[in-house]
Amino acid sequence: MSIRGIYSTITDIRRQVFTEIARMGYEGGDYSRIEDLPYKIVPGEVAEHRSSIFLERAIVGERLRLAMGLSPRPLDQHAPLAAGVEESARPEKYYEPPLVNILKFACNACPEKRYIVTNLCQNCLAHPCREVCPKKAVKLSHRGVSRIQEDLCIRCGKCADVCPYNAIILQERPCAKACGMDAIRSDEHGRAEIDYDKCVSCGMCLVNCPFGAISDKSQLFQLIQALRGGEKVIAIVAPAFVGQLGPNMTPDKLKAAMKMLGFRHVAEVAVGADLCTLDEAKDFLKKVPAEQPFMATSCCPSWAVMAKKLFPEQAHCISMALTPMVLTARLCKQQHPGEKVAFIGPCSAKKLEAMRTTVRSEVDFVLTFEEVMGMFEAKGINFAEITKTAPLREGTAAGRGFAVSGGVADAVREAISHIDPDREVKTACAQGLRDCRKMLLLAKAGKYDGYLLEGMACPGGCVAGAGTLLPIEKAAAVVRNYTAQAEEKSATETKYEATLPLLLEDEEDAE
Repeated sequence: MSIRGIYSTITDIRRQVFTEIARMGYEGGDYSRIEDLPYKIVPGEVAEHRSSIFLERAIVGERLRLAMGLSPRPLDQHAPLAAGVEESARPEKYYEPPLVNILKFACNACPEKRYIVTNLCQNCLAHPCREVCPKKAVKLSHRGVSRIQEDLCIRCGKCADVCPYNAIILQERPCAKACGMDAIRSDEHGRAEIDYDKCVSCGMCLVNCPFGAISDKSQLFQLIQALRGGEKVIAIVAPAFVGQLGPNMTPDKLKAAMKMLGFRHVAEVAVGADLCTLDEAKDFLKKVPAEQPFMATSCCPSWAVMAKKLFPEQAHCISMALTPMVLTARLCKQQHPGEKVAFIGPCSAKKLEAMRTTVRSEVDFVLTFEEVMGMFEAKGINFAEITKTAPLREGTAAGRGFAVSGGVADAVREAISHIDPDREVKTACAQGLRDCRKMLLLAKAGKYDGYLLEGMACPGGCVAGAGTLLPIEKAAAVVRNYTAQAEEKSATETKYEATLPLLLEDEEDAE
């Protein structure tokens, strides 16, 4: 089970934070008034969610800082909430690593993985839990009820498997359970901390923490500074956008809505997805099996970074194709020299990708749907009142399908069928980094020789990214419907194919 897609108190507070930071950015003036915002977001004198209202406001204060791209304040020394705000109020200011941060005093210090006996234990005569335990960690209390001696338990789960009453459960720290890189551990106080050598910034810990103790940094404030300063900024929008901003934000209103925020042009990243499809299809035909045993897709940065971190011997099998975000940005900058590009999408990891020095020249800002929604709310824009304009028509069905798990593999396989009809391509897909790791282990063992492998860090694909607003199943359904409406179906039908060689002149930037 997951808390994804459930509108909660945490969701509400995050949206209020993004809205207030966006409003402050649009209004300009003295940004030290950020000191007042925790009182606006958490009014009154009585705490609703934490042990005290002071703690609630302190946590909101740190969230405000992260939403401005600033680091949380140290716990062991005094610093005003507004520290560094003026320096942050520059369009060219980029947040410093780490991207994903744990707010220590919001963390519940949840216990790590352990098996516990609940009060459902019936004191049965067989006590199978005790009989199967290889370490004799299951003991009987004076009442005959089972209990687990934690210092002996090796967490094999055999006791839980055999209990006829399901009275023994596995309890895990939610953020650690969601982390497919095993990058979350406990500090000396039992609070969660991130091993940044392992972290690939997928954001799954962020959306699975029930206490809202994890958050990523944002360029929301800096983007608004650029818009207010007269910069010409192009919004390139990921195909997962459909439905994310509510039922009244239909695709034929997107251009008008984004221009109301101050963007000069709007382009769909499905165009870059089409170009990425063609590049990967040609690479696959050239390299598999002549130069490498299999090829893995490159569009999900968390998946690609994970693969290179954990499977360096197979790193050459990860496609070198530039991602749809970068290809679309390059295309826009060729068509509109001197203008900046803001990627609007579902993903925290795209922020990680854009932090690379080479990509920074292509993509100036990365915002999630959740952050952009804060801009709309700050401007008081009512989607129902927006006049419909021409919808985005540039991307094909294949490019739009990148948003859903399996879509990338389907697009590349379909393109190959057009380029070389006699070539049969087998594909395998994994979603969620744990399953991605298993897939690569099998590939390393030779089980996927000749295959095209698609990896997605988020279970469900891009529609399940950390910056999305819609339940995953519903998001996938509306994207499939949007995909079906595309005039061209195959990536081989894109009118931008002729530009691909020019865009790939610096393909080594994908390194």
